[in-house]
Amino acid sequence: MADGAASNDGDTSSRSDRYQIRVRGLRKTFGDQEVLRGVDFDIERGKINVVIGGSGAGKSVLMKHLIGLLKPTEGHIYVDGEDIVPMNDFQLNRAREKFGMMFQYAALFDSMTVEENVMFPLVEHRRKQMSRPEMRKKVKDMLESLGLFNVEKKYPGELSGGMRKRVGLARAIILEPEILFYDEPTTGLDPIATKNVDEMIADIADKLGVTTVVISHDMASTFRIAHKISMLYKGQIVAHGTPPELLKHQHPQLREFIATSGAVALPSGAEESA
Repeated sequence: MADGAASNDGDTSSRSDRYQIRVRGLRKTFGDQEVLRGVDFDIERGKINVVIGGSGAGKSVLMKHLIGLLKPTEGHIYVDGEDIVPMNDFQLNRAREKFGMMFQYAALFDSMTVEENVMFPLVEHRRKQMSRPEMRKKVKDMLESLGLFNVEKKYPGELSGGMRKRVGLARAIILEPEILFYDEPTTGLDPIATKNVDEMIADIADKLGVTTVVISHDMASTFRIAHKISMLYKGQIVAHGTPPELLKHQHPQLREFIATSGAVALPSGAEESA
């Protein structure tokens, strides 16, 4: 739907549904500040879904709600038909087994080797099912699948920014999640490294068939990889659709956001048709 957010029909989803995550009426206030003001949108199963918006729009707060780190003031978040908002910690931990998270700047543990960083989720969640040699083999295979060879004993400080991103991704997907979240994955990278990360995100989405959710303000990256884009502005989703649909959208802040980025050209006449 290019002309606004998803309909607020209160419907939940199932595993066979087109949408793996449905957000309805999401509000969040911190004291007197209302950060999310009734967010409604759907995240399409098996697709790359990008949420864009300027600084202070509420993107990071929205992401923390989607992975259950924050509880909303009001609203619902359905993951495969289950509302995660009223869940207790035990239930949330079970629901989060579907999630993988790649944090901004990769957020690796500096005091751990690459192997220890990537193995960390396995130690936490699979130690009863896997031996340490099996974990090491899985880590090595995962790193090599991402083009990282003989880096297991290195520390994060010895790696380039792009390599750290790939190590962070290896850690995010080591438990084979159904949904992958990326928080500003291209921040701080040069254009070539950014393109490499974009290709990595698209390749993983294609190979694993995962549902991908990316929080970003990088327009070049967004229009390079996204199947669906949602624009968050002043705590609300003001536009939602495919990249071609977003380029034709008439919301003034969206058009300004795209135009001033300089990364993507609006269709001829779009800026004059306000």
